[in-house]
Amino acid sequence: MAEIIRMPRLSDTMEEGNIVSWEKKVGDEIKVGDILAEVETDKATMELESFNKGTLLYIGVDEGTVPVDGIIAIIGNKGEDYKKILAEAESVPVVKEEPAKVKAPAETAASKPITAPPPTSQPVIVETLETNHNTDRIFASPLAKKLASSQGIDMQQLRGSGDGGRIIKKDIENYIKSGGNNGNRGSIVPKALADFKYGEHPVSQMRKVIAKRLGESKFTSPHFYLTVEINMDKTLGARKAINEDAPPKISINDFVLKAAAVALRKNPKINSSWHGDKIVYHQNINIGVAVAVDDGLVVPVVKDTDQKSLGAINQEVRSLAGKARSKKIRPEEMQGNTFTISNLGMYGIEEFTAIINPPDACILAVGGIQKKPIVKNDAIQIGSMMRVTLSSDHRVVDGATGAEFLNSFKSYLENPIKLFV
Repeated sequence: MAEIIRMPRLSDTMEEGNIVSWEKKVGDEIKVGDILAEVETDKATMELESFNKGTLLYIGVDEGTVPVDGIIAIIGNKGEDYKKILAEAESVPVVKEEPAKVKAPAETAASKPITAPPPTSQPVIVETLETNHNTDRIFASPLAKKLASSQGIDMQQLRGSGDGGRIIKKDIENYIKSGGNNGNRGSIVPKALADFKYGEHPVSQMRKVIAKRLGESKFTSPHFYLTVEINMDKTLGARKAINEDAPPKISINDFVLKAAAVALRKNPKINSSWHGDKIVYHQNINIGVAVAVDDGLVVPVVKDTDQKSLGAINQEVRSLAGKARSKKIRPEEMQGNTFTISNLGMYGIEEFTAIINPPDACILAVGGIQKKPIVKNDAIQIGSMMRVTLSSDHRVVDGATGAEFLNSFKSYLENPIKLFV
């Protein structure tokens, strides 16, 4: 019997989905697990997987937006008359599902911490992973490195298509085919520019939500900002020592996530949310890590970050980022963040402020590490300094509370051995 395929709710804030393209056409045989189409939500472009088998009898919308629960396709037996079931389905009004409301906590703010429902908005900007841009480290397969070396190719200018932006053999071969095999930097137009389309572009579902939520945040939440400068010499030393033996190479960003998580456990009022008539203090510490993708931004969430090792954080972030770029990330992997970290350090930015991701109370903006003269033991020395800025919602967090969190965060990074206690 023919089965109607409806637009699923692929994220907690999704009201409609935009069908970007179909991987199957009418008349194709469909198996369970086949990818039917690519659907853009407010958070990412995802692959729509079939849970039915049979023949694709009908496609409702070739391209464009469809509300949640709207009819997008019908799968049934080959040659089956689907028009009757389609007419019956279209005659029945779809009841719109209302987002779940947050129940009032039984305890007061001063009592036992409460685990709140996941935040429902799109966190702020920036990829926090190390990439091949603006860094001396190259993420590439051994075969790709060997081929690039033999052809005299500077891999710093290449953009990898593998998991986590890793350069693979195919990327080198494509570069050579494009005429860039002489290895001169700038000898061809970089792929990122060659693919860029100028002119007017329709606003994506993701960008609509970003604009709405961050506009609301900036103009309704009373922001205030606190900045500290952190000496990263000991963290850099610890990272170097760990990476001498660790199979996954730990990044500075892994230390930042771990230090923030431990500091949040010590300062629980920062790990909170504003809900109008109440403040929710989250028991779990789930840090959102924004990752840049071609369609915009997705925000994988590292759950229970304070309970994980640096290696576990590193592997999870890389895995989630790889899924995000290959459109394999699941909605539940982008939900539940209680705190967000925005990192522009890999782009050479020394200091910036970020807009709070409502209903969260705070977001941490992380700049790059800069070598500069500092005074230590009454003498001028060269230190590796990093500036971070905490944006806070003054309805939830006071200045002293934010300062205490930053002091804890700074202490953990200036004495990273505390992270292993």
